Amino acid sequence: MMNRSILTTILFLLSCTVQAQTNYVSLSTSKGNILIMLYDETPNHRDNFLNLVKKGLFKDQEFNRVIKNFVSQGGELDETILDREKLNPQVPVQRLAAEIRPELFHKKGALGAGRNDNPDKSSYLDQIYLVEGKIQTDTELDTLEVKRGIKFTPAQRETYKTVGGLPRLDQDYTVFGEVVSGIEAAEAINNVATAKNDHPIKKEGFTIHILSKKEISKIAKP
Repeated sequence: MMNRSILTTILFLLSCTVQAQTNYVSLSTSKGNILIMLYDETPNHRDNFLNLVKKGLFKDQEFNRVIKNFVSQGGELDETILDREKLNPQVPVQRLAAEIRPELFHKKGALGAGRNDNPDKSSYLDQIYLVEGKIQTDTELDTLEVKRGIKFTPAQRETYKTVGGLPRLDQDYTVFGEVVSGIEAAEAINNVATAKNDHPIKKEGFTIHILSKKEISKIAKP
């Protein structure tokens, strides 16, 4: 018979494996579906986002701020959040503590959390953006390293020079996921016509769906 302590250890390890399963969400848009993997390295942003999706916050939402070659943003706008806070000064300001990790960077397709200009770099609870960015050169990356006092790894440099992104946002905003398929749909959204306030002239809606374990298992199949 198996030793009870060994059995307990095995069950614990199996439990950890299940709990550590990577989370995926799908954005259904007019331009196609976008599959996003959420990072386990940013658990608070991951869990906050999943909870909001479960509550229906990201059902029939829209990309309300689209800047070509920069980002496509959804969720609440800065103005809406900040105006509400000014009108209700008695209510504590709600922010999510930053989870900035140097290995999670603003490559094209990265999912980030929006924020205002606060010294803690804490995030809004319900504002997200998809990075579009552009191809970078070694000179541009060298300049950013000196100006910002940061260092890009060889792999990050290669990604920025071949895939593109927004390195100037690195280590200032929390990145908590990335597009794993459907980047063409994300590109199409970032290229829509917009008004002077960066709001799409034609509504670009989306709904977010959390993938089930069965759906995730299909992704993992070769």
